[in-house]
Amino acid sequence: MPKVIILGSSNAIPTKGSENTHMVLVGKERMVLIDSGSNPILRLEEAGLDFNDLTDLILTHFHPDHASGIPLLLMDMWLLGRESPLHIYGLHYTLDRLESLMGFYNWSDWPNFFPVIFHRLPIKEMTPVLDCSDFTIHASPVRHFIPNIGLRVEFTRSQKVMAYSCDTEPCEEVVRLSENADVLIHEATGETPGHSSARQAGEVAKKAGAGRLYLIHYPTGQYSSGDPIAEAGESFRGIVALMKDFTVLKFGKRLPLSHFGRAAENGSDSRTKKAGKIYQPEI
Repeated sequence: MPKVIILGSSNAIPTKGSENTHMVLVGKERMVLIDSGSNPILRLEEAGLDFNDLTDLILTHFHPDHASGIPLLLMDMWLLGRESPLHIYGLHYTLDRLESLMGFYNWSDWPNFFPVIFHRLPIKEMTPVLDCSDFTIHASPVRHFIPNIGLRVEFTRSQKVMAYSCDTEPCEEVVRLSENADVLIHEATGETPGHSSARQAGEVAKKAGAGRLYLIHYPTGQYSSGDPIAEAGESFRGIVALMKDFTVLKFGKRLPLSHFGRAAENGSDSRTKKAGKIYQPEI
């Protein structure tokens, strides 16, 4: 069953219990990392995944909290003997800067380095990114300080849809990207330029007709304040939850919501926790 594991849920300032926002999409055929703000090899290991199974990396934009872990990821993969190719997707703006960054590390001279294949995406709504037997991924530009993309993932077998806003101000591009999605994962940094508040995320979810709203990239630890779930719930009447590090979303057969009750909605039910992971009900 395809699943999404949240490897980090915090905004640009991580805390002890919350790493910078990034996640991994796991299918039978491919394993796709979405952003890399820390050392993903350690996070994947904590999630019970083998980094050697990683086939693809989607880089949403070139801000440090989303891209700074990539040089270390590539170096560690090389040092640990990786041979299979890694596909990296992103906008021209983003991948040009990633290649320049890797040039400072002189990576072209690293002997026996595994193939890295760059896929440059146009700034166009619903651009195809990846199509495999488990899921299809499209990207759309969103509104941030620099060129950035949100993602729409359509799961083949279950016909479920997940959308991810990434860092963005409220915009119609995200509404269209997440139209009728079963799950919208939307950032909730705050009502500042280039970002959205939980209240604004709720408004986007309502406009899009999303089934559930999961908030991510919000202030954590000592920097947290207010009640983001309540704020989003002012306009969005569906399920609202805060994503936590190592939350697992399974996109399988739909089960009645009443089967889980309110506790499962925010991942707080102790019965859903196992091996450090927080299991959400199947979407």
